[in-house]
Amino acid sequence: MTDAPARRWPLIPTILVLAAVAAMIALGVWQLQRKAEKEALIALYQRNSAMSATIAYPALPPVPDTALYRKSSVVCLSPVRWDPRSGSDRSGKTGIRMIADCRTGAEGPGVLVDVGIGDDFAPPKWSGGTVRGTIVPGPEQATLIERIAGRAVPARAMLVADAPVAGLRPSGVPSAEDTPNNHLAYAVQWFLFAAAALVIYILAVRRRLRP
Repeated sequence: MTDAPARRWPLIPTILVLAAVAAMIALGVWQLQRKAEKEALIALYQRNSAMSATIAYPALPPVPDTALYRKSSVVCLSPVRWDPRSGSDRSGKTGIRMIADCRTGAEGPGVLVDVGIGDDFAPPKWSGGTVRGTIVPGPEQATLIERIAGRAVPARAMLVADAPVAGLRPSGVPSAEDTPNNHLAYAVQWFLFAAAALVIYILAVRRRLRP
């Protein structure tokens, strides 16, 4: 009776698994790089927040990072539309954030202005004027899927008014610390996925090769 031929380690599946593991590790390293970039960006935002000098409001998106969280002012000739959204005032009380899309000239882009927090969705009786406040990221930022697919449009900024219009409470001003930085957690996940895939594959192949 002849012995059964020895089973060999599967070459093609091993190459595919190693390629997948390498890709996961590369994604983890990329997330660590993104973590360092995001930390530098947050530090820039913190320096911007500490500046008291005003700058010109950015006319067109994309808004440079050097302009976010800086003080500025705009002249709203008239609100074109209102975009009420949930928010909170500077004491932490929740309400409806009143965001006006303002006309600033006969032609050209308008500006988004957060003029205060209300208790319902009824827009305030405000026809426009000069608004002084802080430049922050606008409420409609591109999603990760849109950025990956190349369909992302430049995000607009928004000016949060220092003083609310009559009948509203002052809106809470987002800070640099609100900028999400989850890249370390994402990196750890990719590394764990790579380790798990490698261990599961080795165990499966060893079981298959067992006489």
